Amino acid sequence: MDRIAARRATMSRPATAFLSQPEPRTIGSFARGRQLCAGNFLFAGQLVQAEGKSIWQITPPDRAFAAELHGFAWLDDLAAVGDGPARKTAQAWIAEWIARYGAGRGPGWTADLAGRRLIRWISHAFLIMRGQEAEATDAFMLSLAQQSHFLGRRWQAARPGLPRIEALTGLIYAGLSLEGMRDYVGPANAALARECDATISPDGLLASRNPEDLLDIFTLLTWAEMALSEAEVPPSPALQGAIERIAPILRSLRHADGGLARFHGGGRGLEGRLDAALAASGIKAAAPGGMAMGYTRLNAGRTTIITDTAPPPLGAVAGDAHASTLAFEITSGRRPLIVNCGSGKSFGPEWRRAGRATPSHSTLVLAGDSSARLGPSGPTEDWLVSGPRDVPVQTRRASDGLRLEAAHDGYVSRFGLTHARSIDMTFDGRGVAGEDMLLALDDSDQRRFDAALDATTLDGIRFDIRFHLHPDVDATLDMGGNAVSLALRSGEIWVFRSEGRGEMRLDPSVYLEKTRLRPRATKQIVLSGRAIEYATRIRWSLAKAQETPVGIRDLEPDDAFAPEAEPTEHTD
Repeated sequence: MDRIAARRATMSRPATAFLSQPEPRTIGSFARGRQLCAGNFLFAGQLVQAEGKSIWQITPPDRAFAAELHGFAWLDDLAAVGDGPARKTAQAWIAEWIARYGAGRGPGWTADLAGRRLIRWISHAFLIMRGQEAEATDAFMLSLAQQSHFLGRRWQAARPGLPRIEALTGLIYAGLSLEGMRDYVGPANAALARECDATISPDGLLASRNPEDLLDIFTLLTWAEMALSEAEVPPSPALQGAIERIAPILRSLRHADGGLARFHGGGRGLEGRLDAALAASGIKAAAPGGMAMGYTRLNAGRTTIITDTAPPPLGAVAGDAHASTLAFEITSGRRPLIVNCGSGKSFGPEWRRAGRATPSHSTLVLAGDSSARLGPSGPTEDWLVSGPRDVPVQTRRASDGLRLEAAHDGYVSRFGLTHARSIDMTFDGRGVAGEDMLLALDDSDQRRFDAALDATTLDGIRFDIRFHLHPDVDATLDMGGNAVSLALRSGEIWVFRSEGRGEMRLDPSVYLEKTRLRPRATKQIVLSGRAIEYATRIRWSLAKAQETPVGIRDLEPDDAFAPEAEPTEHTD
């Protein structure tokens, strides 16, 4: 049906022009733009090097790579460079796309990709049309109109949620900006209102609990709202209400470095995108009590802690969900300190599955098992089908700071043990103290625990408490193995210690980022022991060294995007 609608749309020959052009609001990367001009194409975690070739002359390694090509989000990166060569590159690649695929051919004719593409073409129209011959400009305008007609017929085919919101936002952009397309604005505005109500719950909850997906939806909704307002078309109350519900959630999921908490398949988000979206919304409130979409935030001084304190999604919405209950991340100023490994989706199915397991998160792992289980082979293979259901959580003020207390029952059915975690943060953010407990709470739990203990011949049930470190953290065992010194690139020094019978060690770990070619090597602190009683407690602490000043001028630059410095995957 997409192919039929595409062919029908390209048979039309509307005479069209720009009535208005929305202000470009997308954020690109200057470094990525330079790499594109140099023939280094990094999409969906894979790099194709093809110096001297256009982006349409390479062979996409997989469907995800091809989708990113045809979505044209990379146009933001060329616009971020903005010089003559980048402009000519953008013009040439758009003209080639029209020649190759403009007649309705190729994988780019789906509603969500067409919406994404229209947003970029319209937003960067001034860059694209500047200095072009009339023939190229006419072809560009004709293609815009034809894609708009296609989207007007096929937006309903986009999957509910983010893909459909992307399609409808693209249709609103086209309807407001292009001559002869105004009739699409009213239906698209009404459909977007319905999608907001269906996708975003009354308390701002996204069913997948993926923070980056929520940011993507929020960004599109703010773009649609601003475009409608600038054209003096009243946005629907449902659209404005969704933006008002989402903004406090995202503000609570924002680390001190401006990035999102990385949970349930989501990453940090593009640099600066979260702050730009929040600023554009004009909504300054945060979620009350620091609790948002099942996450709890503690912040003081330069330090933020964000913890997953809700049951994981199950069923059809759990295709990218992780077994991460009670995992947390810590950021100090601009520098992530303790992290989760992240989503391995861009590195293949094995990495994707590994990234979703509990050992890839900064939390307690019992007997090497995940606290939630993936479905068996078949249609539900990618879904979480079981996991913690009872996750009590409480935050309160302590005598010298803030305190979080939470627990989950993900291990009760197998081992009879409830994992409870408490985290205290001092008012100045310089000290964090935690305690992890394994508790058999009642007679039935104690009988399960006894049976599990008997299966180990009374050797005890092994547990590992993992603290994955960001790759930029320099970790060293100190004090005869009783402490770990953590040096950040800002110059801050943190010291990790533990109390109890557990063994402390530094193990290898990985940090998974979709903008990289392969997982980044890093380290993790692991506290290991065995549960042999009905109550097992391990205490740990993380504190800034005394010589670390209260205020730090963190001027150390972040690593630039440089795929040529990493091993290549493909050449074309």
